[in-house]
Amino acid sequence: MLKIYNTVERKIEDFKPLGEVIKIYTCGPTVYGFQHIGNYASYIYWDLLIRTLKLNGFNVKRVLNFTDVGHLTSDGDEGEDKLEKGAAREGKSVYEIAKFYSEDFLRNYHALNLTEPDVIAKATDYIEDDMKAVDKMTENGFTYETADGIYFDTSKFEKYADFAKLDLSGLQAGARVGFSSEKKNASDFAVWKFIQPGEKHAMRWDYLGRPGYPGWHLECSTIIDKELGSPIDIHTGGIDHIPVHHTNEIAQTFAMTGRELAKYWLHCNFITIDGEKVSKSLGNIYTLDDLAKKGFSAMDYKMWVLSGHYQGTRNFTFESLEAAKIRRLNWRNRIAECYQKNVKGINDFKEKLLDAVNSNLNSAEAFALIDNEELSLKQWGIVDELFGLRLIEESPKISEETYALIKEREMARKEKNFARSDEIRDELIKQGITVKDTPEGPIWQYI
Repeated sequence: MLKIYNTVERKIEDFKPLGEVIKIYTCGPTVYGFQHIGNYASYIYWDLLIRTLKLNGFNVKRVLNFTDVGHLTSDGDEGEDKLEKGAAREGKSVYEIAKFYSEDFLRNYHALNLTEPDVIAKATDYIEDDMKAVDKMTENGFTYETADGIYFDTSKFEKYADFAKLDLSGLQAGARVGFSSEKKNASDFAVWKFIQPGEKHAMRWDYLGRPGYPGWHLECSTIIDKELGSPIDIHTGGIDHIPVHHTNEIAQTFAMTGRELAKYWLHCNFITIDGEKVSKSLGNIYTLDDLAKKGFSAMDYKMWVLSGHYQGTRNFTFESLEAAKIRRLNWRNRIAECYQKNVKGINDFKEKLLDAVNSNLNSAEAFALIDNEELSLKQWGIVDELFGLRLIEESPKISEETYALIKEREMARKEKNFARSDEIRDELIKQGITVKDTPEGPIWQYI
């Protein structure tokens, strides 16, 4: 049985689905710039979640959102919109910025062989739904209007502090979210922002007779309500979303529908790079393209991410990435052996593999099992199904000419023509291939 750590209860629980189809929502990217490797780690972890559920026999419907409007540079209600910031940086329109970085995200998403969401929801496609949501919250008595927007009155939602265990009594105005002199409570947040005179904001929609745009937190509640319906089974995201974004989502959804948002919440931890927080000022932000320039594939990085746990503190180094690359090459070479000799594998492998990942997505334990057991080609297919590492697809394959060289080398060794055997060995090494001589005959591998 799948067991997961539920952020709500702060403990590992048996997963019990709400219905026949598991409804899952993942907070997606804000598409104003390139995503770095830390961003992609979370999508790798949630891909493992989806694949684990499917390998357990569950049907899944998953929604991933793209924030292409309304996310300010802080997680509160002030600062410059990130899309506007990107547009100014590159001399493009906000729509061009959103399109370019959405496409770049998907390019890398596919390079990582991540499971395709059932719905990719762009925030700009749900503006009318956002307005209806604000209307509903207002009708239910959860909002109030100020000069700069419509705010959610957190005092009207008794459970507001529960999810993140917030100390609202000790929260100073402006300490957590942007402060407005008209706000009733320091924790109140904007569900709709009005554009002020002289304020530059290209994305704008008329609501209540004034131009404006939705608050960042609103889109997720709106998209979930329309595409999945609350409550959903699982909501995923990063630990940084807990105190503000996800707390506000919960409040909004209750104000809109009177229902809980999600039964289970899963949050992944950050990764650091060389022991430091990922930061532009430190110059340690790497994209997948940066890794490729250093000789590492997207699959090598995915291998590194899955070698640890989604809740753990992970420290990225190029030495650890090199180790992951070697480990993956070793697995691919073991698959190559399966093509060359009869490997029977171990009994009950699928059950043992599921036992590992069903324990709160413990991919590290599953990797240890794979490292230490002999697997058949069919069992390697199960590994690929679970982790999406393209092991069989990218397993070593050789041309007929190379295969002929290997057979010629074997014949030369039998005839004790070691000079010719060594010549062929050197030629194979130039092709990136080595040959192991075993009692069952020569076994070739990539190096």
